[in-house]
Amino acid sequence: MAEGEKSLDGLELSKTWLHATDSGAQLLRTVVEQVPQIYCLDGKEPNTQDEEEVVQSRLLQPLEFLLFGEDPQAGLEKLQQGSASSQLCGRVFKEGETVYSCRDCAIDPTCVLCMNCFQDSVHKVHRYKMHASSGGGFCDCGDLEAWKTGPCCSKHDSGAATAMETDECLLEPGLRERAQKLFQVLLRYTTDMLVWEESFELAAELRPRVMEDTFYCVLYNDEHHSYDHVIYTLQRSVQCDHSEAHTHTALIDKEGRRAVKRGELRSCQDARDLIRSHSEHISLQPLRVEILHSAVMAHQSFAMRLGTWFQQIIGYSVGFRQVFCQVALEPNSELDQTSLISRLMLHDARLYKGARKIIHELIFCSLLMETEYKRLFAIEFTKHYMQLQKDFILDDHERSISITALSVQIFTVPTLARQLIEECNVIKVIVDTVMELLSEHLDANHRFHFQGYNSDKFFRIQVIFNDLRYILISKPSVWTEALRTQFLEGFRVFLELLNCMQGMEEVKRQFGQHIEVEPEWEAGFSIQRQLRHILVMFQDWCSSDDTVLLLSFKECHRALMRCNNQPFHSEAIDYYMCKHILHVRPYKVSQEPVSIHLPISRALAGLYVQLCSTGAIGRLHEYLDPESCDYTLWAEHPLRCVVLAAQVSAEMWRRNGLSLVSQVYYYQDVKCRDEMFDKDVIMLQIAASQMDPNHFIMLILLRFELFDVFNGNHSNKDQELLKQWNRLTEEMLYLIIIVVGERYVPGISQVTKEDVMMREVIHLLCIEPMAHSSLVKGLPENESHETGLETVIPKVATFKKPGVSGHGLYEVKKECLLEFNPFFFHYSKSQHSKAEDAQKKRRTQEGSDKALRPPVPPPFCPAFSTIVRLLCCDILIHVLRRVLQRAVEDRATYWTEAMIQRALHLIGQGLSEEKTQLGGHPVEEVTFDFSLKARKIGSEHGKSVFHLLSRMKSLPSLEAQKDMIKWILQMFEVVKCLREKSSPAACMSVEQTKPEEIVPDKDKAERKRKADAAKLHRQKIMAQMSAMQKNFIESNKMLYDNMPESSQWEPVSSTGSCAMELGELCVAVGPQRGSTPAEREVLTCILCQEVQEVQAHSPAMVLTACVQRSTVLTQCRGKTLACKETSYPLFMPPDLAVGTHTGSCGHVMHSTCWQKYFEAVQNATRNRLHAEHIIDLENGEYMCPLCKSLCNTVVPLIPLEPLTLNYENAELVGQHLTLPRWIQILSARIRGLKSVTQGSGNSIEPSWDGDTALCGEGQPDFRSILSFGVQEARKFSDSITEMLVVCATTVHRVGLQTAPNELCPRVAIMSWNTCAFTIQAIENMLQEVEKTLFGSLQNRQLAGLKAVVQFSATQHLKSSHAVIQKHFTDMFGALLPAMSSENTPSIVEIDFFHLLVGLVLAIPALYQEEAVDLRPSAVSSAYNHLHILQLVTVAHIVQVLLCSTDYPAVSGGEDGEEAKAAAELYATVSQCTSGLRSDVSGSSVAERVRTGIRPFLRCAALFFYCLTGVPPPEELSVTTVSSEGQMEALCSYLALPSNVFQLFQCHSGTVSPLIRRWCGHPSIAKALKGEIQTISYPRKRNRLIDLPEDYSALLNQASHFQCPNSMDDERKHPTLCLFCGTILCSQSTCCQSQLDGEDVGACTAHAATCGAGVGMFLRIRECEIVLMASKTRGCTFPAPYLDDYGETDPQLGRGNPLHLCPERYQKLHQLWQQHCILEEIARSLEVVHVMFAFEWQML
Repeated sequence: MAEGEKSLDGLELSKTWLHATDSGAQLLRTVVEQVPQIYCLDGKEPNTQDEEEVVQSRLLQPLEFLLFGEDPQAGLEKLQQGSASSQLCGRVFKEGETVYSCRDCAIDPTCVLCMNCFQDSVHKVHRYKMHASSGGGFCDCGDLEAWKTGPCCSKHDSGAATAMETDECLLEPGLRERAQKLFQVLLRYTTDMLVWEESFELAAELRPRVMEDTFYCVLYNDEHHSYDHVIYTLQRSVQCDHSEAHTHTALIDKEGRRAVKRGELRSCQDARDLIRSHSEHISLQPLRVEILHSAVMAHQSFAMRLGTWFQQIIGYSVGFRQVFCQVALEPNSELDQTSLISRLMLHDARLYKGARKIIHELIFCSLLMETEYKRLFAIEFTKHYMQLQKDFILDDHERSISITALSVQIFTVPTLARQLIEECNVIKVIVDTVMELLSEHLDANHRFHFQGYNSDKFFRIQVIFNDLRYILISKPSVWTEALRTQFLEGFRVFLELLNCMQGMEEVKRQFGQHIEVEPEWEAGFSIQRQLRHILVMFQDWCSSDDTVLLLSFKECHRALMRCNNQPFHSEAIDYYMCKHILHVRPYKVSQEPVSIHLPISRALAGLYVQLCSTGAIGRLHEYLDPESCDYTLWAEHPLRCVVLAAQVSAEMWRRNGLSLVSQVYYYQDVKCRDEMFDKDVIMLQIAASQMDPNHFIMLILLRFELFDVFNGNHSNKDQELLKQWNRLTEEMLYLIIIVVGERYVPGISQVTKEDVMMREVIHLLCIEPMAHSSLVKGLPENESHETGLETVIPKVATFKKPGVSGHGLYEVKKECLLEFNPFFFHYSKSQHSKAEDAQKKRRTQEGSDKALRPPVPPPFCPAFSTIVRLLCCDILIHVLRRVLQRAVEDRATYWTEAMIQRALHLIGQGLSEEKTQLGGHPVEEVTFDFSLKARKIGSEHGKSVFHLLSRMKSLPSLEAQKDMIKWILQMFEVVKCLREKSSPAACMSVEQTKPEEIVPDKDKAERKRKADAAKLHRQKIMAQMSAMQKNFIESNKMLYDNMPESSQWEPVSSTGSCAMELGELCVAVGPQRGSTPAEREVLTCILCQEVQEVQAHSPAMVLTACVQRSTVLTQCRGKTLACKETSYPLFMPPDLAVGTHTGSCGHVMHSTCWQKYFEAVQNATRNRLHAEHIIDLENGEYMCPLCKSLCNTVVPLIPLEPLTLNYENAELVGQHLTLPRWIQILSARIRGLKSVTQGSGNSIEPSWDGDTALCGEGQPDFRSILSFGVQEARKFSDSITEMLVVCATTVHRVGLQTAPNELCPRVAIMSWNTCAFTIQAIENMLQEVEKTLFGSLQNRQLAGLKAVVQFSATQHLKSSHAVIQKHFTDMFGALLPAMSSENTPSIVEIDFFHLLVGLVLAIPALYQEEAVDLRPSAVSSAYNHLHILQLVTVAHIVQVLLCSTDYPAVSGGEDGEEAKAAAELYATVSQCTSGLRSDVSGSSVAERVRTGIRPFLRCAALFFYCLTGVPPPEELSVTTVSSEGQMEALCSYLALPSNVFQLFQCHSGTVSPLIRRWCGHPSIAKALKGEIQTISYPRKRNRLIDLPEDYSALLNQASHFQCPNSMDDERKHPTLCLFCGTILCSQSTCCQSQLDGEDVGACTAHAATCGAGVGMFLRIRECEIVLMASKTRGCTFPAPYLDDYGETDPQLGRGNPLHLCPERYQKLHQLWQQHCILEEIARSLEVVHVMFAFEWQML
């Protein structure tokens, strides 16, 4: 309801209009006065919102006052009280909107539901399809004619018995009268203005008193110029910047036009001329630009607004809708009785896009929602149909915004379609329109010739055929005389169209020279494909009424007889063979013109089969003189087509180019064959059933040009010609096999459509197991795009579900294999070969013979029963004898195995047919005598078929056919027994049990003996090979030790076992630390294949590696880290917002080899198309030479130093180096180093005073740390040092997204951080898949992890000692608050594993002296590691306590030391803070701490294992150990007490002051109050978001998606982030943002914050995953949704219901967790070569 502020003004204005003498004129005067003021705002940039407010208050609200006669709100309430809601939904679909069709209930595929109606309907549990709408249609919910059941959803089910009933009494008389007058005035005004074509003038009644000198330069949309072209033109023509030009262009594309300049006439003319001239430089056709007076522009804008206002008013009441329909359809006496809606329709092609949309939506919500008015509108539409289609052909806009697209809403309604046939003969109208538009392509013989046609125009003409299909969708159950008459008239016109196609585009064989220009052929076949279903539907209509069928057949026969195509050029002559004479005209396909297009012949064949199917064939003589039926002539043209295909197969038409090959391919392809090849076969079967069988075979021989070959001693030594004869003989025999054996057509035999489909499916599955989609592609679709596969597939096949990849497959059931026919007529050459091989292989595996017997076909119907006579006719017996004789005489060039195979199949068909007839009838009644003729004819010379077969049995050249020949000879005996009635039972039993059992028992036993012997022989050979292999491995053990992939890295578990055997301690930290085993690591370079031992002083060997930022472990998704030297990256926040991960594929190279390879890659890649989208050369990326993983650095391999601890010495040191003393010594060292660095220690002295109580009596000096053992620093070769710098620089650059700078003080920190984060990511992955900490990693993962840890451990050697010492001091300050600075974070703001790694790897720098490079000894390192680990663990436990608040209260006494210690610690911590509860259970605290620190301890164990090489205890490598046992093993390995609270008791003097200082940090109080977000431990493991099981739920979610930056209804691409669940508006300019100064799409911008540049998105409407790794790189990936057949459905192409596959979604999750997204993208881009790269940054 419109709401204005000046309601009084609106009421007064409406009263003025109402009381005027001519209210319409008075209203128009107001419009003339107000509209130019509203829509021409004095040169200001129009504000849509301001315009809307003004037009509401000044015009629309007064109009509503006038309509209701009172306040509109009150009037509307009264109106709604007495009216019911509409039963029709009528929602108009936008482009890209998801719609649903029910395959079980929809009358045709055009009947669809919107998302909301589908969700509330019964169809949700049916077999439905979903697809994206092209726009323009509307929801059919509530339309009873659209659905067999469930026509209404629960929302629109009003219980009405009929839909769209017209109610004349919905409005009171006064309201109805006012509505009618108002609608008449406004709709006429709207129509006049929208079709107005004058640029500078208005109609007299709309002309203002003064016409201002203001004009607009208006630019219109077209389909010839791109976005960039228009932007370029505007920037140079109207002096606007790129942003403004882009806005103009977007609005022009959306609305169809846009005013780009306002001013005086001259300035607008200049702008117009500039736009035309600039656009002509780009395209031959200039942009359409016009100059409109401001008043004209204003009135047209208001007319558009009235269009949406009409939709609003019509929606209030059915009564308003009916009044509007009356006004719209009312004839106008002034304009030749043309109604307003007709004027709008006829001007549609001249309107711009926005106006068209308004008109179409108005028609949708009015005329198409009322049954009677829909009928009247359909009549108007049909009346103007030809003109509308002509306009559409000349239009350059898409059909979705053309008025012609409304035909689907009209012609698909069954009752309406029949009414239009009866009243308007719509079939004739549509066909006449096609003929009119195609008339320019007719040649002198009145046949189509499409050479040089306009493809765009031709495509638009083809669309008209859809309307003819719509009209014929539902065949009538009751025929009226008018319907019968008009349908037959339409059919006659349709036959005229077919007559123009009959024989079109003839081809003639090219001799000598190859054809120069390929003739046009696509146009003819595209029409054929359009007519494919229409021809079937015409036949279905005809079959529903016998009279119509007979009359149609008569008309079709008459049309065929009238055809003048392909005339004979000579008179008929006699041909003689085997005492038979054929009188026929000579014709050679290889020499005369021939056409593959014979629609009339094929239509006649289809109608003939319908006559036989319905039984009307018995009345055919009443309508057609039998003498006029020349069956030889009927078969002539189809036979020519078949021969043409055979000759093309024989390569006789090679010089005619690929166009003919393509035509023959489509002639037999599934897309066209049912109305081409199949119908030709049927016509040949019709002729064979009516002609003398000998004459029919002679005709085939003549047309195949083989008559002379089989009639006498016609010989030739030309090898090419002999090859052609052999190939043609194969094809000729194949055709006879088809004519006799292909009976699966309703009407030719007693089969159903289901039987036909079952046979098709069986033969497809005999080729190989197939996916559902592959089966659908191989089956013909009906007019509803259904194949019928679902109804038959369970009967013939079993389904095998898919795994994590691939798709589900159907396998044919064994019992269905009996129906396999190796010469199935729908097999292509390759399919025939594959099927034959597959079935022979299967039979061999089953121990059966290889004979592929012809299956027993169903019997012919009576009208076709005489076809079987072909098998026993003299000519065929003669042909078979000649073929077999050639093989027996072994004249190699005169026969082929394929020829023999076909001849044997024909003989098998003949014997099977005879056996069938003898089995069902007395011998005396059986006239079929194939076996008798096969034995008798030629027997006097020993050349009968039977004798020849007997001789062939022993021919070596026919070894492959031996089993088939044996079976045929057996069949001869079976038939002979049946004829002689001598023990037929025995013969029959042989045949009926199993085809395999025909082989004599002796042969079967012999085969079994040979098979057993072969099996025994194989077993002996395998045993010998196994023994040889073992000997080889023993002899070449060193070689196996140095294998590059599988054996170069030994599993952890084996190391552990070895250690235990040596009696070593499995402790990695402290004085009891186990020894580092001394192992030689000898590796092979994957590039040069040279072997080298990894040594510190040898040339560097490196591992390929990829460094990337990661949010896999983040606890605060979307958070970005600010790189400040005082916090991150020195202190990693506990939420792990963004980490740096380093992964490796585990392949090893020499550093020099890698450098050469990298340089070669750079040189080669720069010249490759779109290479920058695969690898980023500027950032050092390359593909691993071996596995093609994406890498961007290398990690140098640093060998572990063999180390055995002196335990006695360690024990002595331990007595002095206690934790307090260690802290004291470290503090002194740090103090001294600071004094040296700053020149004086005075400024820092006070900060150490607080440590007196902590450290005890007696302060150590500066060098006390050295007294516990030092050794010389480790030295490395120059190449290793160089590679350390390369790797560290890459980690620093990628991790901090900064320029490479090896001198930056943060380089070392980032190396430590990537070490820590990589370990945490691996531990998280192992924990998630519930694998053991050790022994579960792949060799490549373990090798990469060890390399990263050792690389990080050497950073203190490469960086400045002072820098490392400063880092250690700052990090240590987090543990010793007395040493901290004001920027040191509290313990709840630190990730302690990152801190542990940093402290352990940085502490050696404290041992550096000015004169000499020192490092701690093994004993010193052991204690350093122990005390750091103990301190960090204590701090982490306190952190866990401070971050956990949900403890249960104390319920009773505390049992056990651990619980008491935990309660005591908790009490201590709570005393130091004010935010913790006091009544907490000690056991719950203990449990929380154990689970909270477990991930930390697991990570620490991995870290120290890779750092020290000390093997872990066996308990950490097996899955059978309980969690408590694993916890004890972890603590044991890390030299921690299994009761971790003992750390606090043993070191209470040291720890208690620390706890007080830690808890006294200001941030702790804020955290406990909730002012600072804390992380609970253990951290939650991130997973991809939960997706709904049913994909339609996601589509429903997408349908409610509203773009946050745009309110228009244009198509959006809702895209779901699988990391966080945010839905984004992708590929749209409305949601673009700036990233690093560059425009990027919503997904790219989101990935930058959510996934640190990595993204995984689900494009909901396209049903595909998009993986992104940067602004320029991405790839698509199959969505984890599968249909019921185990297949994905990208772009929703098939539209089947989809369900979530958990295994595939888990695979996606692992892809993310294992940091393989970047690698997957690179591999995808490497495989898929594209000409035009996709702009991933705009996604």
